[in-house]
Amino acid sequence: MRLAFEVNGRSHAIDVDPRQLLVDVLRDDLRLTGTHVGCMTGDCGACTVERDGEIIKSCLVLAVAAEGASITTIEGFSGDDGLDPIQQAFWDQHGFQCGFCLPGMLFAARDLLAQNADPSDQEIRAAINGNLCRCTGYEPIVKSIALAAKTLRSS
Repeated sequence: MRLAFEVNGRSHAIDVDPRQLLVDVLRDDLRLTGTHVGCMTGDCGACTVERDGEIIKSCLVLAVAAEGASITTIEGFSGDDGLDPIQQAFWDQHGFQCGFCLPGMLFAARDLLAQNADPSDQEIRAAINGNLCRCTGYEPIVKSIALAAKTLRSS
């Protein structure tokens, strides 16, 4: 099946098997390996991308569901101007270690901060609830998102 969609601002038209998952097309066909394959059940969040501005777990979505959509992967998170303020906050607060969970955490943070410019720690924890991290213990992640919120409010 021919799939036409936009990924990180670039148009693509590729042939896919109708049974292929979006995560596999992104990684294998488009070589966007920042979208990670973790649990394959939608529990870990490592495969998180945005489809038309909404965060989704790409391991749970067939690629054909992206027909005509605009997809943003972690490679397109910041654009061409360097680190996004959320990414910078994660860097400054050591909000990642191995980086495997990072796509899900960053997209969850951006989604939260678009809705709530000044979230409490409890609200941050609720927002990242669908993402698993085995390295940081979550404290640096919560601090990173709180710093990103403060930075975005002041800019």
